[in-house]
Amino acid sequence: MDALREARVFVPVVAQLSQAHLTAEGLVSDKEADMALVSIQSPDGRRALPVFTCVDYLTQWHAQARPVAASMRKTSLSAVEDNNQLIVVNPGQDPTFVVRRPAIWAIAKEQPWVPSYNHEAVSQDVRQLIRLMPQVEDVQLAAAAGADSRSAKGRILAGGGHGPELEITLVLKPGMTREQLDATITDFQQRLAASEVISELVDSVQIKLSQAS
Repeated sequence: MDALREARVFVPVVAQLSQAHLTAEGLVSDKEADMALVSIQSPDGRRALPVFTCVDYLTQWHAQARPVAASMRKTSLSAVEDNNQLIVVNPGQDPTFVVRRPAIWAIAKEQPWVPSYNHEAVSQDVRQLIRLMPQVEDVQLAAAAGADSRSAKGRILAGGGHGPELEITLVLKPGMTREQLDATITDFQQRLAASEVISELVDSVQIKLSQAS
């Protein structure tokens, strides 16, 4: 991620009709076109901005798009302004690298970025969330299986995956009933959703359950 922060990338833009007028014969005339960023939809339905590290990759992906060179910081600002929650680096290539929302904001603001599973503020906040949950004895944080990206040959790149980022394991007291279990999970999910720290620093969460010995 640090190398990407300083990189120059190529953003695809396409012509988008902004105004058109009908003649008396019903024909379209006086067209005006604006250049617009291309956005794609991620597998989980979120809006994503594709960017490329070279022009050839971009034209292979979209032959009609025009490549515009920009710094990663400027690209991140554009992604935020255009309501993109992800930046996908080199879609269609091996490997593809996904920059998640918290990292986009950090790059745009020129601030350091720490993955949520290594972030002390996230750890402290999650532990604070379970303090008033009597059925939870402990909590463990780790990188989720989808946090890293992997090439076709199996080479792992730290970060850049398209799956869940943060894995939270709740260590529960033994002997819980199904009703208690469901209530505990719902309570924790609601606490996560209400947390400003989680909202700002965590992209996506996978919750697992474990029983205390």
